[in-house]
Amino acid sequence: MREYIGRALGFLNPVRLIGDSQATIDTIEPGSIMVSPRKPIDRFDVAAITEVLDLATKIGAVLLDSGTAAIDTQQQITFVCGVYGLEDVDVDVTYNTIVVSARRGATLPPITTMEQVYYRSMDFTRLAQIDRLVRRIRDMALTPSTAHRMVDEIITAPHPYPYLVATGAWGLMACGIAVLLGGGLVGALVALVSTSVIVSVNRRLNRWGLPTFFQQTIGGFIAVVPAALLYGASETLRIQIEPTLVIAAGVTVLLSGLSLVGSVEDAITGAPITGVARFFEVLLMTGGIIAGVGIAIQLLEGIGIILPAIDTSTSFAAVDVGPRIVAGAVAALAYALASYAEKRALPVAFMGGFIGAAIVAGSTFLPIGDVVANGIAASSVGLVGGLLARRALTPPLVVAVAGITPLLPGLAIYRGLYGILNDQTLDGFTWVASALAIGCSLAAGVTLGEFIARSLRRPQLAVRPAWMSMLRRNRLQGYRRR
Repeated sequence: MREYIGRALGFLNPVRLIGDSQATIDTIEPGSIMVSPRKPIDRFDVAAITEVLDLATKIGAVLLDSGTAAIDTQQQITFVCGVYGLEDVDVDVTYNTIVVSARRGATLPPITTMEQVYYRSMDFTRLAQIDRLVRRIRDMALTPSTAHRMVDEIITAPHPYPYLVATGAWGLMACGIAVLLGGGLVGALVALVSTSVIVSVNRRLNRWGLPTFFQQTIGGFIAVVPAALLYGASETLRIQIEPTLVIAAGVTVLLSGLSLVGSVEDAITGAPITGVARFFEVLLMTGGIIAGVGIAIQLLEGIGIILPAIDTSTSFAAVDVGPRIVAGAVAALAYALASYAEKRALPVAFMGGFIGAAIVAGSTFLPIGDVVANGIAASSVGLVGGLLARRALTPPLVVAVAGITPLLPGLAIYRGLYGILNDQTLDGFTWVASALAIGCSLAAGVTLGEFIARSLRRPQLAVRPAWMSMLRRNRLQGYRRR
């Protein structure tokens, strides 16, 4: 009964358990294990060592598959091994390979396990479940066999939402980005429909085993055709549509599936090989998008549909700032939903998108440039979003990626490609370079913001105020006297 009363009065207690409102990666440091760590595993017990190593590599594979940086993945693998009594381990995470080796002294050979990550899928629910599993391993002394069973259940579980919901979320994201870029209602609806078609077609092609590069090429082609056809028939249909913004929205959605944040974070945090590999993958997939858009533009020009010339700058009135900010927040929420984030993460993703869109929209009235503005916005998303994610027990990666996704340089890429294809080579390459700079600025800004957020949320031993302890003690004594 005393415990019940204590829980009933718990709302008066401002002291939380160490790490209960933080991401697991933020509490992986000396002194953070809340239960007594296991005794070291006997170095002759090959089966026990192999079981722990296999568990750690499985957890690391899910983290790496979800876009977690190589250094963070390495730290979590090392932490899991340490909880189970394996302290002397070497962990190597390189692009899509995880190698973990446990040393057994000078006279015995080390035991090594390896895990390959053959694909990358954005399932934020799976990432959150692995995050909670690591927290339970840390706090509840789960046996390796139990943890193995839980990891297998997480990996084999179906997505939390039907494909129809995810497809609609991708379309809603494109709709929000079109409005964020300044498009009208017709353009937003066209972006919604064309993006839904892109997602459905690419999902089918992925099941057939078509390489991702060609999926991106087909997606870029589909992003152009509906908007261009409607633009060509706009006078007949008496509608007004800005095909540039619709195409840019589709390109941004295609860019959102790439691990830009992870690649730059790896390069910054000490994993240059993995960072270069991921960054090359991003460039290659972006090249697929550019190829699809270029093919579509050339074919359309062949049948007499000439897309409008692109201005070198975009201006917005102050009255447009509010709708743009809301559209950016909705796009971030839609991306989190499309990536199968948990329900608790959706409001946090909305706030991350709101912060990023507000800073970028406000910067259009200041002479600071797109690169600096996006860097500041990404840093703010990484900082504030990271803190909000920890309050919601959501991996910070969810908020970081969702918050900056509406800001990806889809419009700059399209402008650059259009200029190159229409004898405006200098302007075209200038916009391509600008798109690359904006992308790196977003990724670096998020990394900096997350680092600051992590530093602000280090686990600390809190002391209960004296008046709070006295009040709680008096209430318990009064209950016992009754």
